[in-house]
Amino acid sequence: MSLAYNVNFDGYICSLIDAKNDNVYFGLFDNFTNKHIKISDYLFENINYITEILKKCLTADYFITSTNALSEDGILVNIDGTGNRLAAICFGPKNVIFICGINKIEQNLDAAISRARFTAAPINAGRFDIKTPCKTSGKCHNCTSPDCICSEVLITRTSRPANRVKVIIVGEDLGY
Repeated sequence: MSLAYNVNFDGYICSLIDAKNDNVYFGLFDNFTNKHIKISDYLFENINYITEILKKCLTADYFITSTNALSEDGILVNIDGTGNRLAAICFGPKNVIFICGINKIEQNLDAAISRARFTAAPINAGRFDIKTPCKTSGKCHNCTSPDCICSEVLITRTSRPANRVKVIIVGEDLGY
């Protein structure tokens, strides 16, 4: 497989793998960073994120997502309500590509966990039709609500197999 061309995503120049190749399947998680750079619109103009599509992400050749936080020493922290995104990060896709804005970089693991829980999660809750204290107040209450979007927490320290996980750091704020 080769890089096909450079594409301008709302000001971001990215080299893309040829999405028209029938032998390649992209799994793309519905997150704010991907929406910000409009990669979702480019690769999948009319996709519906239903359970079957989310399951297919587990067998994708490339899974493109973002992270809730990244420590300066390279540890990724991600929080999810149902775990489908975290499952694909841990196992399944041949390649996992994170697109990360500099606003998500924290000094250490504790600060990264704090950012994911107390900054990203409450803002993320606002995107969904859920009833959680964080959606109402804008801050984490460490709830165990049935709608809790912090049900699963994943800390990724290394890539196994080697080179499966790649992080692209964009030199500006992306997502939350």
